[in-house]
Amino acid sequence: MIQYKLLTPGPLTTTESVKKEMMADHCTWDDDYKQITQRIRRNLLKLAHVTEEDYTVVLMQGSGTFGVESVLTSVVGENDKLLIIANGAYGERMTDICKHAKISYMTYEVEYDQIPSARKVEMILKENPDITHAAMVHSETTSGILNDIEAVTKVVKAAGKTMIVDAMSSFGGVDIEVGKLGIDFIISSANKCIQGVPGFSFIICNRRKLMESKGKARSLSLDLYDQWETMEKDGKWRFTSPTHTVLAFAKAMEEMEEEGGIPARSARYYHNNRLLIEKMKEMGIETYIGPEHQGPIITTFLYPKKHDFSFKEMYEFIKERGYAIYPGKVTDADTFRIGNIGEIYEEDILKLCGIFKEFFSR
Repeated sequence: MIQYKLLTPGPLTTTESVKKEMMADHCTWDDDYKQITQRIRRNLLKLAHVTEEDYTVVLMQGSGTFGVESVLTSVVGENDKLLIIANGAYGERMTDICKHAKISYMTYEVEYDQIPSARKVEMILKENPDITHAAMVHSETTSGILNDIEAVTKVVKAAGKTMIVDAMSSFGGVDIEVGKLGIDFIISSANKCIQGVPGFSFIICNRRKLMESKGKARSLSLDLYDQWETMEKDGKWRFTSPTHTVLAFAKAMEEMEEEGGIPARSARYYHNNRLLIEKMKEMGIETYIGPEHQGPIITTFLYPKKHDFSFKEMYEFIKERGYAIYPGKVTDADTFRIGNIGEIYEEDILKLCGIFKEFFSR
């Protein structure tokens, strides 16, 4: 067994009990398995603070990017146009999806350490009335910034457009009142803040908007409406489902409720994050993102001004002592990233910072 914890934005460190759920094989045709799928869908609606009358959930095989691609290629029709609001690699990935699928789009990009302006989005929508949909990332793990989806969604909905949110690394770790905000499609993944393992993404959909997408899909396997129509009948997935991942996710959802739901989990993540930043600052290590926009999921740290080590050297030193961190993803600075979601607690943060102190003082 690998004996180190993942300080990453997912996949992340899971509990032993979640891992054990994957020890059993399950037939996808069994009614009890299909009921697990249905229970997951109902519980996700609760976490989003929405009702079955207004919203529904679609589970989609594959990573989070599969979920994002499923939405963009199923919802944005041939006569529609998408506004992509980006301040990191995952917003930019939406552009790649649109290029491959030949979706009409335009982009509004800001620097990685800045949040997109709702006023600017409002102006773009007024100047480009042919835009029908807007999409943005909530927790942009490129930098660790947490974008203001509330302000942006407000202007998008006021303009009568469809709002799509990639909440891959925030849903379940940051409380999002999906219906109250007016988000039409919000996407996340099994291996993020609900603390399951990789294997499927999930999309919480405005029911009416999903109905309107029927027949628009550019892909067979990623057809959001067809996946929903099959799943809605009795919980059967259209194609082979990731059974072990589904069982693990169902257990992870139970454990999330036992912890105290999103409020308790969010509090733990925020505490981990703020403690980490505080202890790193004591060693002279500053964050790339300012405190006003720093999210609780992952933090980008700047290298010490004077350093003579490589990331690989630092990574191996830390991994040998029980933790795995991430390299930097921003291109305009020397950085590294540390995530604090998953089965990570105060004791882990303090131990990690002790390891960094040892490394920097060599």
